[in-house]
Amino acid sequence: MIVTVAVDAMGGDHGPAVTVPASLSFLEETPEARVVLVGLDAPLRAALAKSRSPALERVTVHPATEIIAMDEPPAEALRRKKDSSMRVAINLVHRGSAQACVSAGNTGALMAIARFVLKTLPG
Repeated sequence: MIVTVAVDAMGGDHGPAVTVPASLSFLEETPEARVVLVGLDAPLRAALAKSRSPALERVTVHPATEIIAMDEPPAEALRRKKDSSMRVAINLVHRGSAQACVSAGNTGALMAIARFVLKTLPG
């Protein structure tokens, strides 16, 4: 079974400079996975262009137009950043296009958005 992971590629302190190579490294070690990099199109494609990884064939880019800052209040990110890389990645899980979401971004915003979009398990 192939597992698709949606990656908030704009998250963390260094964004695509770190998330793209890390995603490719994960794919090189996990042949049964695919990655959807979510974020600003141009920086993601530029970071991918620097790679010669054979895993590139299992990577797709899904554009998002907004980024949630590390110091942004979670409630504000939830209300105002509906096209953020984090929200779009979580939406891919909600729609069934991905089975997991990974983000190195604002943890409070990630939890707020995930709980709002995906809800919690009963019990």
